[in-house]
Amino acid sequence: MASQALHPLYKNNSPTTSHKPETKMISAKRALRSLAFSISVPLSITLAIICIFGSGKNYRALPKPFWFPPLWFIHLATLSSSFFMSLAAWLVWADGGFHARSDSLPLYVAQVSLSVLWDPLVLVTGAAWLGLVFCVAHFGTLVACYKSFEKVNPFAKDLVKPCLAWMGFLTMVNYKLIYL
Repeated sequence: MASQALHPLYKNNSPTTSHKPETKMISAKRALRSLAFSISVPLSITLAIICIFGSGKNYRALPKPFWFPPLWFIHLATLSSSFFMSLAAWLVWADGGFHARSDSLPLYVAQVSLSVLWDPLVLVTGAAWLGLVFCVAHFGTLVACYKSFEKVNPFAKDLVKPCLAWMGFLTMVNYKLIYL
């Protein structure tokens, strides 16, 4: 009896035990809202850039080798890369990585910025040399994100791998665009 008076948590009808499922539900809703926000913002920005600058008349008019991706595939892969990176960044944020690793957030913001700028720079204006510089910088930023995310969440690190593969291929395409 004395232990129940000293430790009210052990009672079956205590307020702390009856509110646990409700607290878990609230934190789950909060997590889903933050996930939706962290994915929808970069995807919306990427989609807006594609819709505004996505015609790529210069890219379509060029005689290209057979291995060059069509414009729709470039846009789809860019959206997929944006999705994977935003999901990886959310996983890092959820594990406290943006607080523990101060370089993770600036690297992610730089990656999103470089990703958004490449499309109008190369496909619309035709600035292939400058686009190559952006591709190399973007690839370097992805490598830095990979290393930074690796220390916080191994699954987030794995989500960066397809983005690295896509950016490596896009860098080769951009390099070849210089000589077309």
